[in-house]
Amino acid sequence: MNDQSGSEKDIKPMSGARRKRRRGKDRVADAAFDLWLDRSLNTMFGKVADEPIPPELLALIEKSRKGS
Repeated sequence: MNDQSGSEKDIKPMSGARRKRRRGKDRVADAAFDLWLDRSLNTMFGKVADEPIPPELLALIEKSRKGS
């Protein structure tokens, strides 16, 4: 037997079409969240992302691209 309440059963992910129709405050909130997330991730992982890719890893990537 399913123990979810009625309101939990009705929750569905937002479709792409519904997401595109969002306006006003929702759009501003989405933009604010995106900005916060971008800054937070950059603060936490920016130094790692700026490091050069090791030559060994680049060689493996090239080898896999060539199919060898």
